[in-house]
This record gives sequence, C-alpha cells and structure tokens, in this order.
Amino acid sequence: MKFNRKHSLKEIATLINSEFVGDEDFPVLGMNEIHVVSSGDIVFVDHPKYYDKALESAATIILINKEVDCPQGKALLISDDPFRDFNTLTKHFRPFQYANVSISDSAAIGKNTLIQPNCFVGNNVTIGDNCIIHSNVSIYDNTVIGNNVIISAGTILGADAFYYKKRPDGFDQLLSSGRVVVEDNVGIGALCTIDKGVTGDTTIGEGTKIDNQVHVGHDTVIGKKCLIAAQTGIAGCVIVEDEVTLWGQVGTTSGITIGTKAVVMGQTGVTKSIDGGKTYFGTPIEESREKLKQLANIKKIPQILDQLKKDDK
Repeated sequence: MKFNRKHSLKEIATLINSEFVGDEDFPVLGMNEIHVVSSGDIVFVDHPKYYDKALESAATIILINKEVDCPQGKALLISDDPFRDFNTLTKHFRPFQYANVSISDSAAIGKNTLIQPNCFVGNNVTIGDNCIIHSNVSIYDNTVIGNNVIISAGTILGADAFYYKKRPDGFDQLLSSGRVVVEDNVGIGALCTIDKGVTGDTTIGEGTKIDNQVHVGHDTVIGKKCLIAAQTGIAGCVIVEDEVTLWGQVGTTSGITIGTKAVVMGQTGVTKSIDGGKTYFGTPIEESREKLKQLANIKKIPQILDQLKKDDK
C-alpha cells in the first residue's frame, strides 16, 4: 500500500508511539509485506530469525521489536509489538469504510456492464466495460475488474487474508489493506473466493478461466490464460505463471511458483515450486509419468511376495 502523500519518520513514529532510529524527516511512502516492498516502504519483523531478511530487503523503514545496527540508507521504528503497530498503521491509512447501499457511490461501472440483483459493490471499486456480474456476488472495496469479465453467482472478491499471529489468549489477525485485480477477459465461476492482498494485489491475469468453488489466497498472482478447475485451493503468495492448468481439487502450499504451461492433475498437492512445461501428479508431487510408474509397481507387490514365498518352498 502506498500512502497518498509522503510522510516523515517522525510522523509515523508518533502515530504508533514508538522510538525511531534515523533522520526525523526520513521519507516514508508506504507499507508492504516483505515480498512486495520497495524503497520508501515500511516492513515489519518481530522474530530474530527474520531480522536479516527484513534489514536486507528493499524496504527502507524497518518496524522491529529490538534496536539493531541500522543499515546505511534505512531507518528503524522500534516497537514492543510490530504486528500490532503494523495493524495500527493499516487502520489509520486504510480504515474500514461502511457502505449502506448495494453499489457504492464511489464505484465506477463501465459501459454495457450488467449487475444482477443482490450484488454488493464496495467503495472505490472499478469495473470495466461489457462485464456480467451475476446475482449474490460481493465485490469488496478497492477491487479492480477489467473489461469483458464474467463473474458467476455467489463469488466473493476481496475478503481478508488468512493471516494470524498466535497470542496466549488466541489469535490476532493481520489486517488486509490490499486489493484484488482481475484483468480483461477473465471468467470466474460460482461460489469462488478470492482474498485481497495484505498490502499488495491478488491478481488474476488476462484470459484466465476459473471454475466453481475455487479459492485463491492473498497476494497470489495468477498469470494469463490459465485454466483452474473446481475445488482447487491456492494458498497465499503463490505465483502461477502463464497458461498453467490446475485440475480439480488441486491444493498448494504458500510461497511457491508454478511454471509456465505446467499441468497439475486432479487431487495433487503442490508442496514445492515446479517447472513449467511438464505434467505433475500425486502427493508429494512428482512428474506424472514417474508417479504412475510407481503406482503400477506398488500394485505388483502382492504378486512379487507370492512369488518369493513359492521360491522359498
């Protein structure tokens, strides 16, 4: 998330009542998760295991729970609870906006776009030309939808990320301030759920077609002309490159990349990044030919055991 104007380090420190290391006029331009940060962004870190990753990232302001050596060209915000204070900043810069109408006055709807009854279109949503939004679709704030998009009934775009910190008394949610971006010529089936980014965008690329009951996690980027079949679950921060096919009930872990033109057969668990241009199957995932050979050999085990018993006699 980028702020609507430049802020100073001192301004941000005042908002969260924290100490800081660096020039009080050090520029702060936004706040983001570590995988999407750029210069001028705040990133938070609250565990020593990840200090170096945060300090060495592109972010130039580190919200951290311990004073450490500050790298040149960067600044620190010292907090006893960076997770809490990151949420404080989210509430300040992108607070929840109540809407008491079905289609927000701030939404922009393109030419020849049809919106069926019982839909909700939130604040600052943009929908392009020649789209069809079927009944009972919910489109949360700040979502961007391109031209010639079809969204079937009951689908939800822009729900919060599934991102929690365990506390002694339960779980705290990391508030989501990102968006969902759906590019031109995308088709989304019924009862799909596409979560917005925590601070960035969850993106569905041009020409991609998504079947019914598919879940796409926060900050995931799906490329162009992909096919995703029913009941697939894609975790957060996944990169699905162009022209990938995911068949029914595929599930993925987070933070992986699925290469261009990969084909993943039904009920496969994608537990690691995979190269493009190949077909995969099984859990743990392997190239389908190798996996099917293994399954064929397993079927031969009883026959082999019977033969061994005969040979022993």
